[in-house]
Amino acid sequence: MKASPVSIEPASTPKAFGAEEPVVLRSQDARGVVTLTLNRPQAFNALSEAIAEDQSVRVVVLGAEGKAFSAGHDLKEMRAAPSLDYYQRLFAQCSKMMLAVQRLPVPVIARVQGIATAAGCQLVAMCDLAVASRTAKFAVSGVKFGLFCSAPGVALSRNILRKAAFEMLVTGEFINAEEAKVRGLINRVAEPEQLDAEVDKLVASIISKGELGIAAAYEAASQTMACNMMDEAALEGVQAFTEKRPPRWPQSAE
Repeated sequence: MKASPVSIEPASTPKAFGAEEPVVLRSQDARGVVTLTLNRPQAFNALSEAIAEDQSVRVVVLGAEGKAFSAGHDLKEMRAAPSLDYYQRLFAQCSKMMLAVQRLPVPVIARVQGIATAAGCQLVAMCDLAVASRTAKFAVSGVKFGLFCSAPGVALSRNILRKAAFEMLVTGEFINAEEAKVRGLINRVAEPEQLDAEVDKLVASIISKGELGIAAAYEAASQTMACNMMDEAALEGVQAFTEKRPPRWPQSAE
């Protein structure tokens, strides 16, 4: 991925997941675009807190290396030492990571270069925007292994229509990038060699519009509404509503 990095920070797998290995690389360019490249997503939480506090960050691009964007949970790891407590902690950690993506105060773009299944598809759905390679495929395939994808279904059903989401959940079948775009799971499809360019085009469009972080946006919107409330028409409209009578609009508002 092209990010013109000025800083790169590796993160490591928590010891609970085995030997330490790089799991996330973070790079940031002069525009304030942070690119996170995932190997294993468990370390995202710590990075998300740092990103949320960094006022220079304007956009986050979330991508991955290899053939898959994310295949979800490691099934071999999940089966190695089965216990209710372990599974509760595992899925709670995953949910916390998904919410961290959504709660970042800047837009998060999924750069999907390969398959995204189960929790990987969930991660795409949790991002604000998504650009996928034409060769990418999407599925919530847990049902094929006897495990219904309940948690991925939460994000999926908030991105696409109910019947389309239910079909994916109960069949576990893959859909291609074009179909994912039609259903509303992703925003743009690009040829594999043009994926970075398409992501950068979207990033540039966001930055050129001067999109505010969510806190700053609410502050600006609140100020606008406060000023609007002082308009004569707004004051009369609210007063009429509280008195349960037709409004007597000022002449200039008719």
